[in-house]
Amino acid sequence: MSGKDFSQTPLEQLSLARVAPEDRVARWFKLYELTKSETADRQRIDNRIPTDEVLRSAVNLARQVLDPLREAFGSYSPNSVFRSQALERVLKNKPSSWMSTSQHTLGWACDVEIVAKPTLELAQWCAKHLPQFDQIICECYDPRKGPNSGWVHVSLVPPGRGSNRRQSLSYVVDPRTGRLAYVSGLQASVG
Repeated sequence: MSGKDFSQTPLEQLSLARVAPEDRVARWFKLYELTKSETADRQRIDNRIPTDEVLRSAVNLARQVLDPLREAFGSYSPNSVFRSQALERVLKNKPSSWMSTSQHTLGWACDVEIVAKPTLELAQWCAKHLPQFDQIICECYDPRKGPNSGWVHVSLVPPGRGSNRRQSLSYVVDPRTGRLAYVSGLQASVG
């Protein structure tokens, strides 16, 4: 796959009518990398970006979050960027009438694991080095399962859609209940 290079094209000039899956939309990423999902492939779920607005949001995320991560740590593939409502329902085992409020459905979020970087350190690097982010969530990190357990969720509000909260959270086992819960700060599960 070769494709065209839209990596320097202003966001407002990007449209689904112009950009194909094999086209480069960020310095290091092609459009198809922002919609790739093994679950969607296995379940035959349409995970294409539905609107120009979602396209621009996902490309903004790739340029502002995914590119700096690749420049810092080398080649990797994001686990999840855009997720369609149908994919969200399958992933979260919800009925067909359920609508997700996840930032992934807007193209505002990505989940990342980098083999050579422990999960908690990756989350801390993101909080320290990314100039903009809405949320960084160290998800399901449990050092008893190894330094790369879990993943890092990073979200970014696109230009003109509001301000970024710069929240750092962890989604870890609550020792009181044994269930996963969001807590402030970047930390490991202790339950």
